[in-house]
Amino acid sequence: MLAIRILVIRRRIAIPKHAPDGPDASEAHIRLTSFLEFVRKPSFRREQTKGSTTFPVKLPSATMRTISVAVRSLVFSSVEGATDPPLDHRSLSKYFNDEILEKHSDRAALICRQERPRAHGGPPSRNLSINTHLAWDFWEFDRHIGALARGLVAMGVNKGDRVAVIMGNNSAYASLQWACARIGAILVTLNPAYRINELINVLNLVGVSHLFVVPRIRTSHYVRMLTNAFPDLRNSAPGDIQEAALPTLKGLVVVDNTSSPAELDKELYDVKCAIDWREVMVWREDGKEQRIIQNSLESQKNGDVINLQFTSGTTGAPKAVSLTHSNLLNNALSIGKCMRITPEDVLSWTHGSCVVYPSEIYDPKAIVDAVTEERCTALHGVPTHFLGVLAEVQKRQDAGEKLDLSHLRTGIAAGSPIPIELMRKLIDKLNLVDLTNAYGMSNPVSFQTTPADPIINRVETVGKVQPHTKAKIIDSQGNVVPVGTPGEICVAGYLVQKGYWGDEEQTNAVMRKDPNDGSTVWMHTGDEGIMDDEGYLKIVGRKKDIIIRGGENLFPVQIENAVGCHQYVQEVAVVSVPDDKYGEVVGAWVVRQPNTIVSKEDIRRIVVENMNPQNAPTWVWFVGEDDMPEELPKTASGKVMKHILRDWSRDIAKKNIGRVSTL
Repeated sequence: MLAIRILVIRRRIAIPKHAPDGPDASEAHIRLTSFLEFVRKPSFRREQTKGSTTFPVKLPSATMRTISVAVRSLVFSSVEGATDPPLDHRSLSKYFNDEILEKHSDRAALICRQERPRAHGGPPSRNLSINTHLAWDFWEFDRHIGALARGLVAMGVNKGDRVAVIMGNNSAYASLQWACARIGAILVTLNPAYRINELINVLNLVGVSHLFVVPRIRTSHYVRMLTNAFPDLRNSAPGDIQEAALPTLKGLVVVDNTSSPAELDKELYDVKCAIDWREVMVWREDGKEQRIIQNSLESQKNGDVINLQFTSGTTGAPKAVSLTHSNLLNNALSIGKCMRITPEDVLSWTHGSCVVYPSEIYDPKAIVDAVTEERCTALHGVPTHFLGVLAEVQKRQDAGEKLDLSHLRTGIAAGSPIPIELMRKLIDKLNLVDLTNAYGMSNPVSFQTTPADPIINRVETVGKVQPHTKAKIIDSQGNVVPVGTPGEICVAGYLVQKGYWGDEEQTNAVMRKDPNDGSTVWMHTGDEGIMDDEGYLKIVGRKKDIIIRGGENLFPVQIENAVGCHQYVQEVAVVSVPDDKYGEVVGAWVVRQPNTIVSKEDIRRIVVENMNPQNAPTWVWFVGEDDMPEELPKTASGKVMKHILRDWSRDIAKKNIGRVSTL
């Protein structure tokens, strides 16, 4: 018996004991394929919405059995993903050696268009025969990972130690991820936008022993920030930092991203504790460091924590999410499968494909250059990033430039709910015909669309539950809600983190054992969603972002989708505003398209005409106009920080600025 399980629609097909030979075999295959295509049609699904119906189908060979298909419709918002293929139980390093290095060593692995060849020194580099920028195949990538792993061991980094990094996209960052995994150290990814007090808090929260930084990103100068706050750092010995405010920090390693040696000298002037990245690399492979690494590889378990990712801090103080080899590896494999990634694609290491870094930080011009010149097939981003890329493409096309985007095919739109109209534009204008929409948090992705999904589901939902994952939507009492009913999204399975590092209270608040199954731990996401009867999930907002107007729950994402469809609106963020009569009302922050005119009343009218009128904004503010802030407050990953917007909205509304006329 072969079970084809696609969430809410289950098709059970009795397969012949012995497959037919000859002409009947191909005819049977054609008829079976046609039948399955028929039952997949939306019209068929709509007609079978209750219970279960069996349809016998007679096939042309005596050796074939009757086929029966049972179609079930989801009633409650609870789903479970497929269990085939099985989970991969290898560590990241073993998977890299077995599946990537062994099979794809001569394929392009990493292209960093902003870095010079041989940026890390060491033996001569073949650099894919490119002399303008850094370009490694997997063999050379592995050589750099090995040199760095040995260097970490030589610096005294042990299994389980926390190694923090503040960098943009570069080859050092890429190498550090794999080198830490190789020796069993835990990589701690830090937000480049942190100010000194935030940086100190997170370094101490997880007990970072070594910090890897670039001298600067935009206006942030990290080495100077630390030494200005703690002057004694300047005189600490390399690898032996003595600073009471940072009791666990021992090493500060600097990766040069400046434009000249003189600029680097200026950034590091009189900072004795700083270690040059190139001095860390140990290129010899026959020393004691290599033996230590080998022992570490043999002792690794797939449940070991290998990465700490801080929550973005859009709603308050960040927490460190503990992720394991299994979390990261299996989720990457699952995501790539949804995207139909192969080694021929230019995006993902887990599938033997190449990763391209257009620039150190987000730069739409560099992205468009990279996509066209490197013939990238996939593009990842959050809504803000995609908006910038679309604007750059439009600007060039208006200037008469011919852009070849025909090789673009797939990618992920995630990070925050993506407006429907934006999704359509990405498909239409960037040729991202297989673009997927995904939902995760600082935890791995739990829902994702696929190119096979109907287009309406690809633009309006985040798809269906991923393999080896359970999900449910619950009400405030913990009961699973019927389909079509909003509630909190909970997920369970291999992808759930091990907990917030050093914060048992917060961990217990969101990770709870199933009362009926002690082996299942549910992660309560704090996100609100609605599931339909086929298992597609629509994100309607954070629980904290919901606007309660006169006792009625309003969902900002739905309002943002309505406003975002207007041709003169580039971006919109909706938040609650205190109100004496209703408790809370809708406030909308709007970014106009350049050189266009749209009024507050127009914004309200858009919502009234497309939604329940209760969703209409009482307040509208245009970003960068009429003394309003020049841009929406965002995290480094591009998410709008709505807790800041709520503060702004409350203070501005008190001055009666931005109220919309209802006439």
